[in-house]
Amino acid sequence: MKKWILSAFVAVTAAYTASAQTTPAPTENKNQAEITFDKEVHDFGPVLLNQPATYTFTFKNTGKEPLIITSAAASCGCTTPEWTKEPILPGKKGFVKATYNSATLGMFNKAINVSSNAKNASVTLYIKGDVKNADQMPAASPKK
Repeated sequence: MKKWILSAFVAVTAAYTASAQTTPAPTENKNQAEITFDKEVHDFGPVLLNQPATYTFTFKNTGKEPLIITSAAASCGCTTPEWTKEPILPGKKGFVKATYNSATLGMFNKAINVSSNAKNASVTLYIKGDVKNADQMPAASPKK
């Protein structure tokens, strides 16, 4: 009797496990928004100490549904992001602007994580440069 109960239990468990593995995968939305940046890294080069450095990344919605950026978060408090808040229609452009507070001398490399409803839901942008004192800045080339 014990063997029969054990066999029944094993059979039910095997059947349950097999049915759980045949659950269909969710279908991909081929019309979903897609965010395509013109570039994902900006190098400021030399930046003057205590002069904020700002760069605006531009992107296009290359998908077929409206694109909504839900957040743009910087890797530290020294970088402030701003972004297009309204939905970006297919074929239209938007922006993510990053301002770096150059209060510390030396090299910097900061990330801005952009989250959206796009197929590529998370994109990381980078800004980098080298903060210098005024006497360390390269001389401007003479105008002709």
